[in-house]
Amino acid sequence: MRDFKYVWVIGLTATLLIVVVPIILFVSTGPAPTNDPWQSVPERVPDTSHAALMNEPFATGQDVTRACLNCHPNAAQEMAGTAHFTWLSDPVPLEGRTELVRTGKANLLNNFCIGVQSNWTGCTRCHAGYGWGDANFDFTDVTNVDCLVCHDQSGGYAKAAKGLPAEGVDLLAAARSVGTPTRENCGYCHFNGGGGNGVKHGDLDESMYFPSEEQDVHMGRYNFQCVDCHKTTDHEIKGRAISVSVDNANQVYCTDCHTGTVHTDTRLNAHTDSVACQTCHIPSGATREPTKMVWDWSTAGDPNREESTHEYLKIKGSFVYEANFLPTYAWFNGTVDRYLMGDPLDPDGVTNLNPLNGDISDPTAKIWPFKVHVAKQPYDMLYNYLLQPQTVGDTGYWTTFDWNSALENGAQVTGLPYSGQFGFAETEMNWTLSHMVVPKEYALQCTDCHGESGRLDWLALGYNGDPMTWGGR
Repeated sequence: MRDFKYVWVIGLTATLLIVVVPIILFVSTGPAPTNDPWQSVPERVPDTSHAALMNEPFATGQDVTRACLNCHPNAAQEMAGTAHFTWLSDPVPLEGRTELVRTGKANLLNNFCIGVQSNWTGCTRCHAGYGWGDANFDFTDVTNVDCLVCHDQSGGYAKAAKGLPAEGVDLLAAARSVGTPTRENCGYCHFNGGGGNGVKHGDLDESMYFPSEEQDVHMGRYNFQCVDCHKTTDHEIKGRAISVSVDNANQVYCTDCHTGTVHTDTRLNAHTDSVACQTCHIPSGATREPTKMVWDWSTAGDPNREESTHEYLKIKGSFVYEANFLPTYAWFNGTVDRYLMGDPLDPDGVTNLNPLNGDISDPTAKIWPFKVHVAKQPYDMLYNYLLQPQTVGDTGYWTTFDWNSALENGAQVTGLPYSGQFGFAETEMNWTLSHMVVPKEYALQCTDCHGESGRLDWLALGYNGDPMTWGGR
């Protein structure tokens, strides 16, 4: 009996060595990631009080900028050369195009508020400049740079038509308060882009001014400011939005801070070749406030329909908003193609304005989470291309509710011929989700993606089925 117990113990020990030890090695190999969230974040230089430096009353925003230039002579010139000011990229190649193109808010169509051209006086309320009211705006005049929109800390600064300071703003108080940009500065435009709170992004809205740590671990738990990740050199702010940018130059990446072996579990590290960090760490979008998912311009103008911010507005049509939405997952290599003004479309199909580049065969692509915004917007039925309406102003659609004249006015500005025959075509746009990063304990688990109830459509992604059952990529 003693011999039997001895043999049994030896056998059990051998079994544990064979089975358990490899599991431990498999799960725990690799150095542990750093637990210091500030290790890769630039040290914030204390702000210099301007309370005693700004003494004169200011009549205009340009007067404030002139005062700023006395001590910061190069700042406005730096800013004037950035996409935040020009609303255009450097010339970039696009597949199928013979010439380099510049893309940006200044010249692109979108499927929410449609476009800037002919609508400058309204759209440039969120421009980091003063006076952009038509196509003749002087981008070379550095006094047109708005220093306050990014640096005001008084809480009382606001912008109106043409990007000018709103009536009643105390410019002296704003100038005396300036400091490092905060979430309030960035969010003033980026949380409300497209015409209202949460309209565009799906991961940026006014709840991000002061989020809880469960909503965004970086901003809530650690009190990160936008500029901690969107690092800035000579007023060039790091980060690109694929709504307007097509390349991935000057982009922000999770690995800017989370370097090396980021997980202690090697199974998770193996996923990072094919799965973006955001896919697991941003399980849903618009987690506190709803975002616009559908915008139907064809229903605008009905005087008898009851208005509701999240359902219908006479000037804009009908909407579908959604909170806590499940992302759409797709391969993405960091670049997109782009619908340019005048490109043909199929009126019976869906025109993607920023189709994603990358697929399962692309070694640089990863599975990313997206908000996909769909819309119906005006197009020319003869020429088969999307049209830019004038919506703002006395002759714009929001005043006349006359689509024909609004499209005619827009065409005069863009130079794109308008036949006088219009309809409404379906479009879609892709928006990456990179904010609202949850704490790791709330990240997706294995069964969220794998198994019968998993959220990923493996066949649509190019797999033969769930790779957990048959192998990898």
